[in-house]
Amino acid sequence: MISTEFLPDPLPHEPLALAADWLAEATRRADQPNPNAMVLATASATGQPSARVVLCKEIIPAKGYVSFYTNYHSRKGNELEANPRAALVMHWDHLHRQVRIEGRVAPAPAAESDAYFASRPWQRRIGAWASAQSEPVASRAALLDGVARTAARFGAPVPGPEDDPEPAGLRIPRPPHWGGYHLWAGAVELWVEGESRIHDRVRWERTLTTNGDDFATGPWRATRLQP
Repeated sequence: MISTEFLPDPLPHEPLALAADWLAEATRRADQPNPNAMVLATASATGQPSARVVLCKEIIPAKGYVSFYTNYHSRKGNELEANPRAALVMHWDHLHRQVRIEGRVAPAPAAESDAYFASRPWQRRIGAWASAQSEPVASRAALLDGVARTAARFGAPVPGPEDDPEPAGLRIPRPPHWGGYHLWAGAVELWVEGESRIHDRVRWERTLTTNGDDFATGPWRATRLQP
């Protein structure tokens, strides 16, 4: 038997707040290794789609976006440069819940990316410099050699387990090709699994208007959908 709490009636005016609550609950429960994993879909300028799993770093209901980080020169980074729209899916099987968000994407402010990069384990900071993400590499050995050379450049040992302590005085600035994105939500769909596949499903939509480096958001409009 599926034990679920369906979406409230009347529906909440702000779907991102509920999505953030669901993410927080999944994180507290820790029933899966990466409860903040999400599938991020992008498309090229010609409409060729691609998708991959990335980590959601935060849902910010008050501002209206989801944040994630990556290499700006990766395939997704290049696609977002050419076509700054994306969709994401977060699914928690054990909670019988799913979140879908679609919208416009803009780079996060440099200071925000700097702060997050500095909080990462030093091994990952080395990796961000060493990896030309999505580019071909001759072999695994060649990749590891590049990591070792990058570590030497910063006066660090070759990265090992992430519980290895950070060397004293190590300074690794954020690479200019690495940082955050904000996916501004223009549509949010929340789904709760139901018995006999009679799921509970609601979609919220709103307008997004360019406002400098960010977006101005209109009011949400909610519609219940058949499963």
